[in-house]
Amino acid sequence: MSSPKRRIETDVMKLMMSDYEVTLVNDNMQEFFVIFKGPSETPFADGRWKVHVELPDAYPYSSPSIGFVNRIFHPNIDEQSGSVCLDVINQTWSPMFDMINIFEVFLPQLLRYPNPTDPLNGEAAALLMREPKSYDVRVKEYVTQYATNVHNDDEEEDPESDGELSEVEDFKSDDEEPAGRMEV
Repeated sequence: MSSPKRRIETDVMKLMMSDYEVTLVNDNMQEFFVIFKGPSETPFADGRWKVHVELPDAYPYSSPSIGFVNRIFHPNIDEQSGSVCLDVINQTWSPMFDMINIFEVFLPQLLRYPNPTDPLNGEAAALLMREPKSYDVRVKEYVTQYATNVHNDDEEEDPESDGELSEVEDFKSDDEEPAGRMEV
C-alpha cells in the first residue's frame, strides 16, 4: 500500500518545510517531535511545547497520535501523559486533514477555546469555570516553568551536564605520554 506511505512522506515534508522545528525519531517519518508555539493573545502565547507525533500505517485514513511532552495546564490535555482530548483527532478525523492542519488550526484552536465540560484535567477545567483569571495565571506559571526552554532530543536523553562530561580528564595519569606529537 504505497498511497499511505507517500501521503506520510508528503505531509511530514510539508511540515518540515514550514516554520515548525521537526525532529524525526530514528529517521522514521512515522514518529517525530514538533516544537509548537502557543497562540498569540492567549495565556499560552510565550510557550513552546515539544509535541510527540506518531502516524499509524493507515495514515491518513487513521488519525495520528498526538501528545505534549512538556507539561501544560489545560482542561483538555492530560497533565501527566500529555494526551490530547480533541474530537477532530480522536473521533472525527478525515483523510482531508494533514499535519499542517493539526499545528496551524486544531491545536491553536484547542488552546484558544478550551472545553471544560469534557476534561482530561479536572483541576484545570474547574479552575477555568470558577475563576478564569486564576486559570490564566496558572497557565502562565506552567508556561514559565515548563514551556520556555524546550531542549533538543540529545539533551533530554543524556542527563549529564557539560560540567560532568568534562571530568573525563580526571582519568588520565600524570606519567602518560600523549599519543603523538605535532612536528612544527
